[in-house]
Amino acid sequence: MHAEHLHLWQHNHAFGQERRRPGEQRTLIVIAITLVMMLIEISTGILFGSMALLADGLHMASHAAALGIAAFAYVYARQHARDAEFSFGTGKINALAGFTGAILLALFALIMAWESLARMLQPVTIAFDQAIAVAIIGLIVNGASVLILDAGHDHHHDQDATSHSHHHDHNLRSAYLHVLADALTSLLAIFALLTGKYFGWVLLDPIIGVLGALLVARWSWGLMKTTSAVLVDRQGPESIRSKIRASIEQDTQDRVTDLHLWSIGPNLYAAAISIISHKPRQPAEIKRMLPTDTGLAHVTIEVNPCCTQGTGT
Repeated sequence: MHAEHLHLWQHNHAFGQERRRPGEQRTLIVIAITLVMMLIEISTGILFGSMALLADGLHMASHAAALGIAAFAYVYARQHARDAEFSFGTGKINALAGFTGAILLALFALIMAWESLARMLQPVTIAFDQAIAVAIIGLIVNGASVLILDAGHDHHHDQDATSHSHHHDHNLRSAYLHVLADALTSLLAIFALLTGKYFGWVLLDPIIGVLGALLVARWSWGLMKTTSAVLVDRQGPESIRSKIRASIEQDTQDRVTDLHLWSIGPNLYAAAISIISHKPRQPAEIKRMLPTDTGLAHVTIEVNPCCTQGTGT
């Protein structure tokens, strides 16, 4: 075969990752908002002597770092989408960033729990009026950030336990959970400050802090499960595998003997399929039979005659 004809059988592995994803711009906007609010809460916390505000500001700093990781992942994946060193493109950088964000969420939950337990043992004096005012501003800002990221957040969940992650931009989901955790922290802080001011229930603040930490830990665990499944190439959804088998075996004597399906990016899958057949067909013909609504971006097909030496059939 002439070298000039090789390009007809070659293709890149960008799979659309070179395009700017909707979550990238939203993440950058939220980073700017978070940094401004972080500076306000830290400065007012120091000025008014409010440990609650200072702690919330430091929490926002940790989330700003997590959002920064998300933004970096978007840019890096886009700029290296056509880099041949990435066997199946840069789609998994999305899951890697999401997994990193999940770990940071878990650390955030531990810090929340630690600070709450410390306040149970050593209560601090709080300037309630100033702290409540700034906490309300924080809630408004965090709520706006949640809405910005939620605009691109896919809420569909597949019932297949191995697959519900494939509907998500894991990087965006990580950013979304971080700002949602911030909003939850602000809401709980307001409730605790109000009860402390009007009812003297100072101990309620650390108790609510522990409950909030448990909720954030649960979000973290869920995100870890979905992103780690992508990173370790766990088998893709059974619903898609069933469609692939049905498209190949229906009305034929062909049988799928081995099928590997794994995620290579948001809504993108690669598949390696082994088929045994009485009348072997060309792989190109079989590829045309595969379902087009499953996100299959890279497919390798091996066709074997069923009556081969040593098979016993």
